[in-house]
Amino acid sequence: MATFLYNLGRLAFRRRHFVALIWVALLTLAGVGAASAPAAGTTSFSIPGTEAQKAFDLLEQRFPGASADGGTGRIVFKAPDGQKMTDADNKATVAKTVKELGGGTEVVSVTDPFTTNAVSKDGTVAYTSVKYKVPGMELADSTRESLEAAGDDARSAGLTVDVGGDALEAGAEPGAVGEIVGIAIAAVVLVITLGSLVAAGLPLLTAIIGVGIGVSTITVLAKALDLGDTTSTLALMIGLAVGIDYALFIVSRYRNELAEGRDREEAVGRATGTAGSAVVFAGLTVVIALAGLAVVNVPMLTKMGLAAAGTVVIAVLIALTMIPAMLGYAGRKIRPAGEKRKSSKERTSSKEQTSSDAATSQKQAKPNMGTRWASFVIRRPVAVLVLGVVGLGAIALPATQLELGLPDDGSQPTSTTQRRAYDTLSEGFGPGFNGPLMIVVDAKDSDDPTAAFGDVADGIKDLKDVVTVTPPAPNKAGDTATITVIPNSKPSSTQTEDLVHAIRDKGSDFKADTDAEVLVTGTTAMNIDFSQKLNDALVPYLALVVGLAFLLLIVVFRSILVPLKAALGFLLSVLAALGAVVAVFQWGWFSGLIGVEETGPIMSMMPIFMVGVVFGLAMDYEVFLVTRMREAFVHGETPSQAVVTGFRHSARVVVAAAIIMMAVFGGFISSSESMIKMIGFGLAIAVFFDAFVVRMAIVPAVLALLGKKAWWLPKWLDRALPNVDVEGEGLRALDDRPKDSGSGSDEDRELVRA
Repeated sequence: MATFLYNLGRLAFRRRHFVALIWVALLTLAGVGAASAPAAGTTSFSIPGTEAQKAFDLLEQRFPGASADGGTGRIVFKAPDGQKMTDADNKATVAKTVKELGGGTEVVSVTDPFTTNAVSKDGTVAYTSVKYKVPGMELADSTRESLEAAGDDARSAGLTVDVGGDALEAGAEPGAVGEIVGIAIAAVVLVITLGSLVAAGLPLLTAIIGVGIGVSTITVLAKALDLGDTTSTLALMIGLAVGIDYALFIVSRYRNELAEGRDREEAVGRATGTAGSAVVFAGLTVVIALAGLAVVNVPMLTKMGLAAAGTVVIAVLIALTMIPAMLGYAGRKIRPAGEKRKSSKERTSSKEQTSSDAATSQKQAKPNMGTRWASFVIRRPVAVLVLGVVGLGAIALPATQLELGLPDDGSQPTSTTQRRAYDTLSEGFGPGFNGPLMIVVDAKDSDDPTAAFGDVADGIKDLKDVVTVTPPAPNKAGDTATITVIPNSKPSSTQTEDLVHAIRDKGSDFKADTDAEVLVTGTTAMNIDFSQKLNDALVPYLALVVGLAFLLLIVVFRSILVPLKAALGFLLSVLAALGAVVAVFQWGWFSGLIGVEETGPIMSMMPIFMVGVVFGLAMDYEVFLVTRMREAFVHGETPSQAVVTGFRHSARVVVAAAIIMMAVFGGFISSSESMIKMIGFGLAIAVFFDAFVVRMAIVPAVLALLGKKAWWLPKWLDRALPNVDVEGEGLRALDDRPKDSGSGSDEDRELVRA
């Protein structure tokens, strides 16, 4: 592996014009394709294998044209104090609004609140429902604007009017200001770490090119593959973070190789062969984690994972080819590690210094922060290990109170019209009115379908926590009917979830008595099924992803205990991150600091999503940090010395990479979309815990305690495993070459001394 990448890096360096042209051409092609691609809405939401999805599919068959998955909107009217909605003037105002809504091209139906009994008992609140042909996220902007403007006349007449429903949902838009701030922080960190604007600009430039190709490709394929806005957002988030980090590691290693006295081409080859090998395997762990989301069997998650994994692959390829090419263009503008800007007299003097003198000077330099920190941990490994584990364990405690759900209008900020509509309906009709359950009764095999419909409705009325059961509404064939059930509790409550399970449990009795199959669906039931499906998939997903990565890391590190330690450390950091998410978004601790206006259940996909993304990123730091230790150990250093060497060369870069990744993820916290805000915070805090506590403290402490045992591998397994040579052992033979046998030009060799 190292030798192949060494040759690839040198080839890209020599053929820099050709390599740059290829990537620019790919970016241009993808950009043109994205600009001309047909517009695509958000990916359709389906949960195969669940009862709620089965009911939706049945409705599509038995109620053709009813748009069972179509978007819905609600306009909620509240009469002024002392008036009622049934007053003549107010009824006329509502009738005018209903008429205006019925003229939309995407509208299926609009209800009249005075004929559908949609007026509260005290007469102060009424609502009209709008049904659309397409899902709410796919509505045209003009349709959404018409819905929002429909109540303007009613407001002018003195009524309080608010709009709710999924028809107001739009594609998730990350906070642009936050993204810019995140990239700006990344740029500052790169300048500090790499010592020059040119060196800092390379990772940013190549990451942006990679993300541009990835996101543009997703846009091109969006219509054909039903990819939505959230897919592009995730690819942007992950691609930008890993793209910068991967390039940073190779550029940093390149500067170290220059400091050893090698010419530019040789330094590029060595950097690509060593740090590039770590990039390949780090990228593989991220790809495994993201592609593994397919085991959940939720099409939306599968597409998001695969699209983001594709962007990571592009980031790896760019790091291995375009970075060497860009280093060739940069020339002497990128200085060796440790070299400061000198006066002209000092530069003249430095030209006469031999590479041997440079190496001796470097060895005599003051120990850097990484060296001092590693030495401290090695002296007190037990104290550091206990403090790190106990601290993360304490932060993880809130995760034991994790409540899952999907956001609805009740989780919106109180300043939004959706939240006001939600609250007004709760006041007028009860909290359960915002989360009605749709019961689908399939009586095709029943001798008396009409009687079966009635028996099911009567049976549901007797259940606990039921407020209202509407009369059955059969289809034209008379073999299927829908029944709406209004619970007594709000949609996200455990009582509503218990009611859904109670109706489903009673379904076997209905089947035995009437030969009718009873299915529960609707948005609330779909959310419950989605949460349950994700919970059930979490353990198999963990087993698959961690298992595959464990095997991969055994090949990389040729050790059993090091990969095991890496996996356990990841679990600790992701649990702590989940605990922090619960504390902020569910309990409300410090929520004002990041703009969380409303607390509530954690988004259902958050745990499994965090496991997938954070695992891949956590293994990045493990690979980059520990491969340098492995390299030192293989080259003859003691285990303790190898830990110090690994930190001396890699700690600064790993810290910089973690800060960059935190800045990129943190930029998405400014998003007005609660899901994106939660993902940004969760990933940023997880990177902090994993990089600064697990990898920088717990890892060296454990390795210091294990000593040589950390690198133990059974002989039979050592013979069976392929030798991928991540630590660059195969490159040591190059050190024996005559000095003039390097392929770099005379100008290249001279530039490193300049």
